[in-house]
Amino acid sequence: MKPQNGFTLIEMMVALLIFAMLAAVGVSLLTFSVRAQAGMAQRLDAVADDQRMASLLASDLAQALPRITRDVIGANQPAFSGTNGVGVAPVMRYVRGGWSNPDGQARASIQRVEIALNQGRLERRTYVMADGATAGPAMVLANDVENVRLRYRDKGVWASAWQNPAPALLPRAVELIVKRKNQPALMMAFLVGASVK
Repeated sequence: MKPQNGFTLIEMMVALLIFAMLAAVGVSLLTFSVRAQAGMAQRLDAVADDQRMASLLASDLAQALPRITRDVIGANQPAFSGTNGVGVAPVMRYVRGGWSNPDGQARASIQRVEIALNQGRLERRTYVMADGATAGPAMVLANDVENVRLRYRDKGVWASAWQNPAPALLPRAVELIVKRKNQPALMMAFLVGASVK
C-alpha cells in the first residue's frame, strides 16, 4: 500500500493553537489601538475646548472697559468685579467693548459679561444692555469643573479678589485656574483692557 500524505491530528491541533494565539494577539492590538484612538480624540476635543475658552476670555478681557453699570434696580456696579472663585456666583463681572452689530440692531457696541460657576459648568452670560436688563442664555465654557481659582494683578501685586475703591478701575491682568474632574488643572493668564491702556 502507498503511504497517505497529510497531517496528523496532533500537528493539526498545534497549528490551530498557533493560529488562535496569533488571532488573540491581533484582536488585543486592534482593541488597544481603537481605545487609544478614542482616548486621543477625547483629549484633543478637551484641548480644543480649552483653547476656545481661552480665546474667548482673552478677547473679552482685552476689550474690557472702565465703564460703571447699573443693575436691575438702578444701583451702581463697578466696571470690574471678581472673586477668588469660591462661593457665590458670578466669579467675574465686566463690561467689554467691540461687540459687533452686523444686523444693525438698536443697541450699543458694549456688552456686560458675567463668568459664573454653575453646577459643575463654567458659564459666560451676556446682557443685551449694559445697564439693567436680564442675562441672556448662558454659554458653557467648560464642563465637569470641580473648582475655579482667580487672582487679579495691579501695581505688581496679585490679589485673590478685585475690590478696588475706585469703581472705574480695571485690574492689569487676571489669572484663572480651572480644575476639571480627572484632568490636571488648567492655568490661564489674561491682560485686561489691553486695547485701552
